[in-house]
Amino acid sequence: MPRNIKDLFDMTGRTAIVTGGGTHLGAAMATALGQLGASVYLASRRAQLCEEVAAGLRSEGIDATGLGCDATDERQVESLVGTVMADHGRLDVFICNAGGSFTTSYPPDASVREFRDTLEANLTSTYICGQAAGKAMIPARRGSIITLGSIGATLAMDIRIYNERFRRSGPPYLAAKGGVLNLTRAFAAEYGQYGITVNCVSPGQIPKDTTDAGQVETFRLMNALQRTGVPDDLVGAVALLASDAGSWITGQELVVDGGWSIW
Repeated sequence: MPRNIKDLFDMTGRTAIVTGGGTHLGAAMATALGQLGASVYLASRRAQLCEEVAAGLRSEGIDATGLGCDATDERQVESLVGTVMADHGRLDVFICNAGGSFTTSYPPDASVREFRDTLEANLTSTYICGQAAGKAMIPARRGSIITLGSIGATLAMDIRIYNERFRRSGPPYLAAKGGVLNLTRAFAAEYGQYGITVNCVSPGQIPKDTTDAGQVETFRLMNALQRTGVPDDLVGAVALLASDAGSWITGQELVVDGGWSIW
């Protein structure tokens, strides 16, 4: 008899790590996993912020812990995973969310240093986290690794739509996210034999509260649904890929962009 659909999304007794978990998309994804019953660990370089968010989740009855971790540092990521294993003896979900865009210059005068830093923050961090997660999950022969891509993983930026008050992502970010997408497929190929799924969630434009209002309106009009994306728009995709509901999905990119990429 098929399992109840609600049971497929139930994550009671499971553990999850979300890097970059203290703000914006990371905080929303961590909250969602906690609401499904998982014990969540929010980690970033900003340890105090992660713990503040975790404290808020605990006040809602969610088992949440905030920790400091530089996702580009192998030892720190391995220590983070070790903490979860020591606390619970299992790691079920690792969301590789740490990263960002650091663009201040554009071709043909773009900074090579910025290119290297952007690859390090987005692609190298995902590589490090994916390996650390795999080591913990392989003995259990199960687990879900979720990477964070972007519509920029497969699309170039239309520079005509950005106003001067908005610092758009440049080629380094697009190159890094393109790498994350294919790294996801590579990890899926390596880990599939152990029952571990690896998938990429690629968000569209989800502005922060500080984003220029005129630019937010342009973003709204650029997607087919013609509404502004918010962090909670990602949580359904993450719930699917992190839970048993997505146990036969691996090596895939799930684009969550309001239809931005259909034209």
